[in-house]
Amino acid sequence: MLTENMPAGAAETARKRLTAAAEDLDDNQVAGLLLDLAAEAGVVPVWEQVCLPLLGALRGDGAAEIAMEHALSEGLRVGLDVFGREPTRPLPAQGVLLAGAEHETHCLGLHALAAALRERGRGALYLGPALPWSALASAAERVRPRVVVVWSQTPVTGRAYRLVRLRRDLPGVRVLAAGPGWIEPFPPTSAVPQRLTTLGEATLACLRGVSPA
Repeated sequence: MLTENMPAGAAETARKRLTAAAEDLDDNQVAGLLLDLAAEAGVVPVWEQVCLPLLGALRGDGAAEIAMEHALSEGLRVGLDVFGREPTRPLPAQGVLLAGAEHETHCLGLHALAAALRERGRGALYLGPALPWSALASAAERVRPRVVVVWSQTPVTGRAYRLVRLRRDLPGVRVLAAGPGWIEPFPPTSAVPQRLTTLGEATLACLRGVSPA
């Protein structure tokens, strides 16, 4: 289910149902629909064919649409966080650390990545949005992950030089840039971090070289 696409009709129906729930400002229903869709079609197809098109279509035109966008985003976040969780049996992080770049508050894509990893029986240590670079480096030195994924939503937070510096300071750790905010060119050096452009690509990059649970 990592790479299979949803049928076009099913994806369109799913978008309509989520839109209706968001218009009702019913974040609980959004979360429930997301859980059902992910269980049936898989996290990656649902995220890429249903969630991203819906989020991209919302422009924040007017108070009503802003409220709808918040209900949709919150419902998706809750659904993604609940998906695949067993609080009494947490999955080990297995060398994957996820964090939002410093000052980056929009990290819904990382919630999707964590859910996709749980779907594959893997865990991840997610330290949340807006993690200062110094705190991220300290956490990485402490837990010694194999993979670090840093999310940036906007160019304001997508500072390529900081990511390159993190890669240099963490020898042996794969530092990956996720999200649309990384538009600055990376310096032409051997320490250039890999950019991830889709959830499927990010999931596979995290799974690569990490032992199964």
